[in-house]
Amino acid sequence: MANLEQLLQKRLTPAFETVAGAPADPSLRRSQHADFQADGALPLARKLGRNPREIAADVVRHAHLDDLCQSVEISGPGFINLTFAEDALAPLIAEMAGQGRLGVAPVTQPDTVVIDYSAPNVAKEMHVGHLRSTVIGDAAVRLLEWLGHRVIKANHLGDWGTPFGMLIEHLLDIGETEAAHELSLGDLNSFYRAARAKFDTDDAFKERARTRVVALQGGDEQTLRLWRLLVDESEKYFLAVYDRLDVCLTEKDFFGESFYNDRLHPVVQELDRLGLLRDSEGAKVVFPQGFTNRDGDPLPIIVQKRDGGFGYGATDLAAIRYRTQELHANRLLYVVGLPQKQHFEMVFEAAREAGWLTTAARAQHVGFGSILGPDGKILRSRAGDTIKLVELIDEAVARAAALVAEKNPDLDDETRAEVARMVGIGAIKYADLSNDRVKDYVFDWQRMLSFDGNTAPYLQYAHARIRSIFRRGGVAAPAGLSAVAVSEPAERTLAIELLAFEGVVATVAETLEFHRLAAYLYTLATAFTAFYEKCPVLRAEGETRESRLALCDLTARVLARGLTLLGIGAPVRM
Repeated sequence: MANLEQLLQKRLTPAFETVAGAPADPSLRRSQHADFQADGALPLARKLGRNPREIAADVVRHAHLDDLCQSVEISGPGFINLTFAEDALAPLIAEMAGQGRLGVAPVTQPDTVVIDYSAPNVAKEMHVGHLRSTVIGDAAVRLLEWLGHRVIKANHLGDWGTPFGMLIEHLLDIGETEAAHELSLGDLNSFYRAARAKFDTDDAFKERARTRVVALQGGDEQTLRLWRLLVDESEKYFLAVYDRLDVCLTEKDFFGESFYNDRLHPVVQELDRLGLLRDSEGAKVVFPQGFTNRDGDPLPIIVQKRDGGFGYGATDLAAIRYRTQELHANRLLYVVGLPQKQHFEMVFEAAREAGWLTTAARAQHVGFGSILGPDGKILRSRAGDTIKLVELIDEAVARAAALVAEKNPDLDDETRAEVARMVGIGAIKYADLSNDRVKDYVFDWQRMLSFDGNTAPYLQYAHARIRSIFRRGGVAAPAGLSAVAVSEPAERTLAIELLAFEGVVATVAETLEFHRLAAYLYTLATAFTAFYEKCPVLRAEGETRESRLALCDLTARVLARGLTLLGIGAPVRM
C-alpha cells in the first residue's frame, strides 16, 4: 500500500519535471500549515531564474491532485501546501485496517543480512557497555526479519587470544569442578580477576600461562577441552542475560573469534596473492587507500604480527570474506561503538580492494555513542565500578513493579509481575533507542520510567488504554469496513499519522535510526490521546461508533507492532 507521501510524490514529480524541463524533486515534507508541503519551487526558481511563486503555480496547474486533495494552496515565497480530502483518506485507512501487516508489504527482493552485535568476552560478565550494541542490534534483527530479509545473527564472542592462557591455568589451579561451579553462578568477573591477579604477581604462573597459550594455539587436546569448558559456561551465562533482556540471540548465534582461526592463513595468502600485503617492521600489513596519520603517512591494518599471531584486522577481514563468499550476504551490519569507526572504515576499504566487498555487497558500521551518568561521565556505579547488565535489568524491573502496583493495585500478582517485566525492560530499551544512536545520552531512571512524555511506559500505557476501551464496551474490533470516517480534525490527524507507518518503517530499515520509529510512535500516541478526548467512541452510535472503534484498534495494532520491532512488550493491561 502506497503511503501518503508516495502518492503525492507520484503526482507532483511529473509536474515539477514538466515545469523544469528536467528531473526535479518536489521536496515534500510534513507541515504545520497543511498535511504536507512541497518546497521544490524555491531551488528550481534559482536554477531557472524565475519567481518561485510563479513556478509553484505552474506546478499546481500541471499536477493531477483533485482526487487526493481538498485544498492546494501556494504560500510564502513559493511553498505548496497540500491538504488531503476525506474521500481519499477514508478508504486508505480502511485498507490498512484490513491488513495484518498494517500496510507494510514484505520486501520483493530480500537481502541476506549479517548483523554483528553484542559481542561479550568469555569469562567476563556483561556490563552496561554491552547494552547499546545488544539493544540496537536486536531491533535491527526484528525489523529486517519482519520485512522479509534473511537475517543471520553473528554474536562475535571474544573467545580467543592470550588471556586464555592465564584463565586455563587458574582453572587448573582451583580444579575443574570448582571452576565450573563458580562460572555457573554467573560470577565471571571474580574468576577473571583472580586469574589476572596471579598473572600480574606470580612469575611462575605467568610463564605457565604463556606456555598454555602456545598449547591452545597449537591445538593441544587437553587445553582445547579446558578452553571449551570456559566458553560453554560463559555462553550459558550470556544466554541467561539475553533471556532476561528479551533479545533474540540464541546458542546458534555465537560466532567467536575462534571460529575464524582456520580462515586466517587463507586471508593472508589471498592478500599476498593480490599484492595488497606489505612488510612493516616484521609484521604483515595492509595499507587501505585513503587513510593516513597526522604526518600524512599511510595507516596500516596489522594482519599478522611479528611473532606470527594475528591482529583484530585479520579476524575482521576473515569474517567479511566468510560472510560474503560462504554465507553470500549482501548487507553486513556492525553494531559497534563509534570509537571503532575508523577501524571499520579501514577494514571495509581493504575488503573492497580485495574484492570481498563489491557493489552488490555493502557493509555498514552502525555506530553509537556512550551511556552517561548524571555527572556527564560514562555511567558507573556509585562506587565507581562498571555496572553489571543483570543488575541494571533487576533494578529496572523492581522500579517498574513499584510503579505498576501504585498505578493499578487491582492487578493480580502474576499479571503485575509480567507487566513490571515489560515496563522495566521496555524503559531501558526505549531510553536507548529513542535517542539518536550516534549521540551520547544520560541514563535517568526517573525520566525513562515516567508515564508522561516520550517514554516506553507512556506508549505501553497508551496501548493498554486503547485495549481497555474494547473490554469496557464489551465489543470486538469491527472488520470489513469499506471506509473509515475521518471528518473530524482529530480523526484526520490520527489517520494521517497511521498512514505514515509504512514510510517510517522503510526509512528506518535503511538508516537503522531507531529514534525515528520511536518518535513516530510517540507522535501517534499523542494524536490518539487528542482523538480520544475530542471524539467519543463508546458513546457514539451507528457507523460513527464502528469507524472510531476501527481507528482505536488500528492505532493499538500499530503501537504494538512498533514496540515489538523495538524489542518492547505491549501489555494489554497496566
